[in-house]
Amino acid sequence: MALKEIKKAAVLGAGVMGATIAAHLANVGIPVLLLDIVPRALTPEEEKKGLTLESPEVRNRLANNGKSELLKQKLNPLYRKSYIGRISTGNFEDDIDKLKDVDWVIEVIVENMDIKKKMFKQVEENWVEGTIVSSNTSGLSINEMVEDNSQQFRKHFLGTHFFNPPRYMKLLELIPCEETSQEVLYYMHRFCERVLGKGVVYAKDTPNFIANRIGTYAMMYTIKLMQEENMSIEEIDTITGPPMGHPKSASFRTLDMVGVDTFYHVSNTVYNQSDDPEEKEVFKIPDLLQKMVDQKMLGEKSNQGFYKKVKGKSGSEILALDYNKFDYRPKEKPRFDILSKTKQAGLEEGYKILVESDDQAGKFAWNLTRKLLIYTARQIPEIADDIVNVDRAMRWGFNWKLGPFETWDTIGVKESVERMKREGEEIPASVEEMLGKGFESFYREDEHGALYFYDFDTKDYKALPVSPELIILPALKKQNKLIKGNDDGSLVDLGEGICCLEQHSPRQALSPQFWEFIHEAVEEAENNYVGMVVANQETNFCVGANVALMLMAAQSGDWDMIDQTARRLQDGLMAMKYASIPVVTAPHQMTLGGGLEVALHGDRMHAAAETYMGLVEVGMGLLPGGGGNKEYLIRFTEGLKEGVKVDRLPFVQKAFEAIAMATVATSAAHAKELGFMRPADKITINQDHLIHDAKNSALAMHLEGYEPPEPKMIQVLGEYGVATFKVGVQNMLWGGYITEHEQKIANEIAFVLCGGNIKPHSLVSEQYLLDLEREAFLRLLGEEKTQERINHFLSTGKPLRN
Repeated sequence: MALKEIKKAAVLGAGVMGATIAAHLANVGIPVLLLDIVPRALTPEEEKKGLTLESPEVRNRLANNGKSELLKQKLNPLYRKSYIGRISTGNFEDDIDKLKDVDWVIEVIVENMDIKKKMFKQVEENWVEGTIVSSNTSGLSINEMVEDNSQQFRKHFLGTHFFNPPRYMKLLELIPCEETSQEVLYYMHRFCERVLGKGVVYAKDTPNFIANRIGTYAMMYTIKLMQEENMSIEEIDTITGPPMGHPKSASFRTLDMVGVDTFYHVSNTVYNQSDDPEEKEVFKIPDLLQKMVDQKMLGEKSNQGFYKKVKGKSGSEILALDYNKFDYRPKEKPRFDILSKTKQAGLEEGYKILVESDDQAGKFAWNLTRKLLIYTARQIPEIADDIVNVDRAMRWGFNWKLGPFETWDTIGVKESVERMKREGEEIPASVEEMLGKGFESFYREDEHGALYFYDFDTKDYKALPVSPELIILPALKKQNKLIKGNDDGSLVDLGEGICCLEQHSPRQALSPQFWEFIHEAVEEAENNYVGMVVANQETNFCVGANVALMLMAAQSGDWDMIDQTARRLQDGLMAMKYASIPVVTAPHQMTLGGGLEVALHGDRMHAAAETYMGLVEVGMGLLPGGGGNKEYLIRFTEGLKEGVKVDRLPFVQKAFEAIAMATVATSAAHAKELGFMRPADKITINQDHLIHDAKNSALAMHLEGYEPPEPKMIQVLGEYGVATFKVGVQNMLWGGYITEHEQKIANEIAFVLCGGNIKPHSLVSEQYLLDLEREAFLRLLGEEKTQERINHFLSTGKPLRN
């Protein structure tokens, strides 16, 4: 079979899901043709323009609307707004023949089997062999929708179920039909993982596939338990969120975001197709849900669901649904004593404490967990071949920290099964058989950090399948690859002469211990390695410096210590920048303040696509103190040719605005657009592959004959620039846009970026700018209003404008 490499795609259906899938394809550089039906009537606006039903603007209206709505969504589906230009539009009547020119056709039309079958017949009439065709159905039968198509077409067909929103949700379920070729499956797995950045699982052609099947069961049983125990919506959300390893939106806030009607239809799919009376009973739509759908209480899309936001005398207020009275009341904040203990213990130990507790929250969590675990185990091999696909589906599709079988290991398989039996539960034979063989966990880890899972089919452990691009730092440490380290940092051998500087301080906040370790790591790397990567595998790359420590030192008047500590950070980052070997920084997710300063001091940045970077210190009443001002100034002015007279003010102003306004890039591509990343910097779509790709970048630089950069003098605006910025800042104050303290912060930023009150166009060294930066940082840290900002943030988690 000669498959076409996917370089161009078509999306059929321009609703929210279709348009956002098209947007994500555009994100990764794939031109997309977005098609939808031809309208049968004119809108009043079209009539005013004198358009007819034959006008292209009218015939393409639905696809055009889907495309234009992408720029209005709260969660931006595009890495950069300009990427929308990669999407072209059309309709099913005039443009269906263009499918012959694409390499992948994705159907995202209404969830109606007859309409889908008709669509795929039309697609095949315009299909070229080698083109992959898929459906984004969330639960309809993959085999049935192409049963009228040719066998050759079906060899190229499968389900590709994206989760919403496609840019942000990691999970993609691949569902083959009976004839799908192994070549198509393998290609799509690699393409979706490597190019689209997805976590791919293989699902069977069963109702709702994996994640929605398990997730919907959990939600339906949650509603059932809540009503049986007469507990409130807020009480359930307090229990089923982070204490159980689930997102903060927990159960009912999640349903409001997803849409109560959407959940209703997904639940009905299983109910209508299930032959299991016990399963049907759980998936039967409860009166509460039916009534909510009938009365259009659909969640955020209708501004009311399980919660409702209203405007009160003192601002916005959140109301919660009292399902007994079927009316809204002020939202309550339930308290369960056991949850404070579970939070202190951490997720895995805390979950075990929770389900073993006699507290009301503990009983609820146990009753829900035991039913979910038993139900999930019974679905294998019906919905998936193994536990790995199930656990990954729930982690990647529902953002659970632990999949069902990982949860079972956490609370203890043997002990929990014994308890379930005492309570009258029937344990799945596959689990009983595993325990009977003396195996007491679904996952195992050997002394080298290699992971294994229990396979119900072979009745033994198998190696956990992992991507060849996945590098796991904790596993390397178990393989004696730890070179050196302290409590907040490690240097790990990645192989092939490349090492990795890893930060693992509490909450990924920069600490003096890590600053010191940078010096040790750079020295070790220069002596014994050919390149270094700066990366970690925590939730965020780094959220900035530990402001609590700085505040304590400032309030105790230990200014010499603060100055020395800040100097050590600056010196460490400069050592990194001018190391004799290539240094590649690999930021991901939140990369803020000092975290970005670290990332800016490498030879090259290799960022995850979902990296949100910015110098945000002004929110704390500070300016960057680790070289961030200097690096922004260099980036925004380095394109100016030496010896050519040009007004540098507009370029310096860009750096000033980015720092003073705490601009944060909403993706790595956006960071390039803003100038935070250089054109030569790289982006990895799949964050799991980030360290692998950064390692390869460092290795390539070494093999190409790396030469470290030479320090250059920097031309600054001097007193002319300082005065100019002061005027602008004063106008902002007079206009009521900033406070007096913010005026002071802005003037300090301008002072540093302009090189202080020196002669215009003077050439200064990086160290000169670092000294200005550090001194300004100390001055601001000593300000009462800055300390108020830091205190407020530490106590509330929110910024203060004073």
